[in-house]
Amino acid sequence: MADDTELNGESRTAGVVRHLEELIFDGDLQPGQFLPSEGELATAMGVSRLTVREGVRTLEARGLLEVRRGRRPAVAHPNAAPLSGFFAASLRRDPRNLLELVEVRLALEVHATTLAAQQATRTALSSLELAYDTMRQATDEESFNQADVRFHAVLAAASGNQVISFLIEAMDEPMHESRLRSLRGHLARGRSMDDIMDEHARILAAVRERDARAAAEAMREHLVQTRMDLRAFLALPTADGQG
Repeated sequence: MADDTELNGESRTAGVVRHLEELIFDGDLQPGQFLPSEGELATAMGVSRLTVREGVRTLEARGLLEVRRGRRPAVAHPNAAPLSGFFAASLRRDPRNLLELVEVRLALEVHATTLAAQQATRTALSSLELAYDTMRQATDEESFNQADVRFHAVLAAASGNQVISFLIEAMDEPMHESRLRSLRGHLARGRSMDDIMDEHARILAAVRERDARAAAEAMREHLVQTRMDLRAFLALPTADGQG
């Protein structure tokens, strides 16, 4: 019988995927733990090693398994890689989707900042202050951009909501170019780096003071300015559809 023949309404590969998902989600295998050997899985499920391999590849693509040469597949720690790939692909299809991504950030990060102001730990506040200081000390666009990414990631983590944190993390890589482009638009609008630092300073101060309303408003204003900066960049003659 071929390995892709349907059995009980599903293909053998789909059955392998379902079985492995049960091992992962039911807690039989914890993040970092290795799967049973390919041969053991094939025997237990009555399929070939090739079918097991196909199932493993499916779960690797979904970010549930980590596969390294010479080692058995291991259960992946929770990560945002699959979502990051989705966001990156969306932007490659149409760079103007950057504006839509900012709208998503408005929905997520304003709420994350509200939560952070309410429940950020002392350690989280220290990390946020360090990220801000790194931004202030940056000497070039790339290091400033990286520190900016770090600031927003730390802020999302400080919210205490892991799902929000994963979503913000997933946007980090796609937003890398966005931040560089918005910076060009920012400067084209006649604004300065000090303006950006002031926006982040207001967010940091409100979170530190546990003022959830002020923190949310500061983040909203920052992202509204980011949206305006991106629009300014897209209007530049040199953007030429690459926005």
